[in-house]
Amino acid sequence: MSEMELPERESMEFDVVIVGAGPAGLSAAIRLKQVNPELSVVVLEKGAEVGAHILSGAVVDPVGVDLLIPGWREEADHPFKTAVTDDHFLFLGPAGSIRLPNAFMPPLMSNHGNYIVSLGNVCRWLGAHAEALGVEIYPGFAATELLYNDEGAVIGVATGDMGIERNGEPGPNYTRGMALLGKYVLIGEGVRGSLAKQLIAKFNLAKDSDVQKFGIGIKELWQVRPENHKPGLVQHSFGWPLDMKTGGGSFLYHLEDNMVAVGFVVHLNYKNPYLYPFEEFQRFKTHPAIRGTFEGAKRLSYGARAITEGGFQSVPKLSFPGGALLGCSAGFVNVPRIKGSHNAVLSGIMAANSIAEAIAAGRANDEPVEIENQWRDSLIGTDLKRVRNVKPLWSRFGTAIGVALGGLDMWTNQLFGASFFGTLKHGKTDAESLEPAAQHKKIDYPKPDGVLTFDRLSSVFLSNTNHEEDQPVHLKVKDMELQKRSEHDIYAGPSTRYCPAGVYEWVEKEGEPTFVINAQNCVHCKTCDIKDPNQNITWVPPQGGEGPVYPNM
Repeated sequence: MSEMELPERESMEFDVVIVGAGPAGLSAAIRLKQVNPELSVVVLEKGAEVGAHILSGAVVDPVGVDLLIPGWREEADHPFKTAVTDDHFLFLGPAGSIRLPNAFMPPLMSNHGNYIVSLGNVCRWLGAHAEALGVEIYPGFAATELLYNDEGAVIGVATGDMGIERNGEPGPNYTRGMALLGKYVLIGEGVRGSLAKQLIAKFNLAKDSDVQKFGIGIKELWQVRPENHKPGLVQHSFGWPLDMKTGGGSFLYHLEDNMVAVGFVVHLNYKNPYLYPFEEFQRFKTHPAIRGTFEGAKRLSYGARAITEGGFQSVPKLSFPGGALLGCSAGFVNVPRIKGSHNAVLSGIMAANSIAEAIAAGRANDEPVEIENQWRDSLIGTDLKRVRNVKPLWSRFGTAIGVALGGLDMWTNQLFGASFFGTLKHGKTDAESLEPAAQHKKIDYPKPDGVLTFDRLSSVFLSNTNHEEDQPVHLKVKDMELQKRSEHDIYAGPSTRYCPAGVYEWVEKEGEPTFVINAQNCVHCKTCDIKDPNQNITWVPPQGGEGPVYPNM
């Protein structure tokens, strides 16, 4: 069926259309209704329910929530159950660890006053607040297309067609997607969102920004023995099992109910194509300083997500004709703090205030440039500017020297409001950072024991991810011949390792290496879209509602 033969989309009109029911999108929706209860606001969420695709550490700085819902502490059902009581920073060697004195840490690294949470549950709670104010939330609807007017301004989005079969043709259960039109469209898709990518390219939003940088965060949720549980403990580490040239680190967060969230982040500017982030995470758990926590424990959940790491200098222009980027779609993560949700909430509030004012002034579908003009002087800009050199210093000088220089730089920003380094550049993209396999040695990873360490497929099972198999593959390879000639022959197939869900395989078929995509395993982390050395893989949303279903992540 050609585009001409497709039935016309039904459309719905709203004042504001928001893509993504994460902290940024939901905060924008809540704030819009707080400012003007008469505004019609809709939030589209590709997950089967609000929170289903949300994965984060997470230790939350409540600065944004305090502004958005000032009386939240009096609510009986709020999700901020566990206040941080203790902060540990460890440097790991192969057999031992050194705890860094908290007094050496810049004040902004302190987690005093923060909360250990499931960010998915925070979003479910924010979603209930939004709906109570009259916001319409449509989970299970993936926004797949931007809609423009004749002047080229964004006027809405379209949800994906349902029931398309693997050959690209409509099947017996085919349903045309819907157009949701608004005076303004806010994009809060999270890291490396497909619509945000299109907008950044179409409107050249990154022309004055540095390249964006990313990490891959892999997380498990465990129920541990009561004697190994320390509610409120936040522990971060760096060093082993990564070498001193490869950036990354871990987190261990003790929540309520004997739950411990453990995660590992690998900076995606690593050079060795044989590096295997999932296996590095499994190795990390075997360290003498770590493994005791998990003796006699049960693993409950698993997931993975890319993280924006470019910071202050990599934020693209936020506003475009017809709307703005929010939260992690803009790259508001504070890398040394491993926190972004507070800035996501703040960006939602900031955007909502400007959009409500614009609509009140009779404006529509123009560029809300006020959002772009104010973020650097806001709490978000202050938070990101003082840590702007931590990532480039780490990348340039390696872990031992880079982390020390980053700490010094944070102190000078804290004490003097300035940096010896000015604002450093990041250099190459993460895709360009990968080096040919011939320059590196294979890494021998131990076999999983099924008790503390696991394989990918048993892990993906715990993510509850699901995709209808009879649909077009949502991981688009532009040039299969290039994939064989370069990704396989030059780089030794890094997609088989950087993917934390076992989506990609190189298998022999009739004597030839063949690229196999197990799209049903995908947990929507977007690492392939970022790290493929030729930028030959593009992630697009599958049918709405598909993907992981993360409980308490």
